[in-house]
Amino acid sequence: MTEALSKTNLLWEEMLPAGAHWSFQMKRGTALRFTDVEGGANLSMLLYNLDEKLERYNMPDTLKAQHTAHLTKGFVLYSDMGRVLASVIEDSCGWHDTIGGMTNAALVEKKYGKANYQNARNAMHRNARDSCIIELGKWGLGKRDIVPNLNLFSKVSADDAGGLHFETNHSKAGDIVELRFEMNVLVVVSASQHPLDPNPQYAPKPIALKAWRSGMPNKDDHCRNFRPENVRGFYNTELLFR
Repeated sequence: MTEALSKTNLLWEEMLPAGAHWSFQMKRGTALRFTDVEGGANLSMLLYNLDEKLERYNMPDTLKAQHTAHLTKGFVLYSDMGRVLASVIEDSCGWHDTIGGMTNAALVEKKYGKANYQNARNAMHRNARDSCIIELGKWGLGKRDIVPNLNLFSKVSADDAGGLHFETNHSKAGDIVELRFEMNVLVVVSASQHPLDPNPQYAPKPIALKAWRSGMPNKDDHCRNFRPENVRGFYNTELLFR
């Protein structure tokens, strides 16, 4: 783990069941480890500035500023104000999808059949979009606040013709990714399958979460210096907290 954990800096641990959704706040100077418990997991994620929720994760700026189409260690997550919401400080998976989007009710029913609470109870089929809308409602947000999301633990590549390809068995049991939060951030997550997952069975996977006090990065921080643009992004962020 990037930062040694102790009873002093460990904040909390939770298990997100397969298919479940959750939202919570992470403060500046804290970090969060996500663990793929069984292998083959996908975690759809949205990020918002906790103090001003009109500012949120911006996929186009994150990709073009860092000359990439996927995320791994060293990359940061930019807001639509040119600030750094979070940094990827550790990653054993090597590739996290930024372009595949999230499942919706129509897609899930078409792929896996209809299973609602009335006929399936807790075995109901959930989708990421509706799950995120439920969570956003708890914070005064809604459908119009959904933006292009992250998909942790999933790999989607593009061929020369522009076709998108989902890599099965990309994430293995025990794979982790760690985010350090550079702002106070509202995190919204859904442990739903990736929309391009070819598995014909509804089979989302659980995700373990562990949060701790990480402290703030110094001038020699790997993520800060990973790309020249990130130096400016961190500067813009730090202006907000002076």
